[in-house]
Amino acid sequence: MANKTKKKTSKSSDTIEAIFKISKAISSDLYLEDILKLIVTVTAEVMNSRICSLMLLDEKKQNLNIRATQSISEAYINKKPLAKGEGVAWKAVFENKPIVILDVTKELEYKYKDIAIKEGLVSLLCVPLAVKNRVIGVLNCYTSKPHKFTPTEINVLTSVANQAAIAIENTELMVKTRVIQEELETRKVVERAKGILMKQEALTEEDAFRRIQKYSMDRRKPMKEVAEAIIVAHEMK
Repeated sequence: MANKTKKKTSKSSDTIEAIFKISKAISSDLYLEDILKLIVTVTAEVMNSRICSLMLLDEKKQNLNIRATQSISEAYINKKPLAKGEGVAWKAVFENKPIVILDVTKELEYKYKDIAIKEGLVSLLCVPLAVKNRVIGVLNCYTSKPHKFTPTEINVLTSVANQAAIAIENTELMVKTRVIQEELETRKVVERAKGILMKQEALTEEDAFRRIQKYSMDRRKPMKEVAEAIIVAHEMK
């Protein structure tokens, strides 16, 4: 009885430590790819998983792609994306809840049974990555033997999935913010350059813009760079 309690305490401690590592990584300045790699690696250790993988939804192509895994299996890493509606992962996406499969090789909805048999994958816990009830992917956890995932294990993986979803969402927002800021900055510089050309060469606003655009295309330089050159040349006069 004492040994069981000791193992349970150790498992809880490992879980807390794992979640702490993931939380720390999310709040760090690591690249998203590094964060996702850390998530699947730490999760695989805590869950004693043979393969742990994170798949993200490509909304344009409407499929699920493996974005990170600790596995070195080329067969698993290179397996084709799951088209919309295919496999267990999409079931987790549609239902927005964890899906447990005792033996994937016997599950009708499981897509890649040949890879599962080759890699010795048996039980699967698939948890959705959700942000504000919007599912953006799934976190998969495979075992090499039949395993009945406990409510605690499901909760742990759900907690990790939620943190992963936050990391991905934050990164996407940062990228969008940078793009918007860059677009606004470019617009300001181009507007200023247009004003200079309009005064110097008595051009209309449309003609001034076309001149900047043409120079940009002819020289294969960004419009912002062309506009900045016009401003610098004007200030040097």
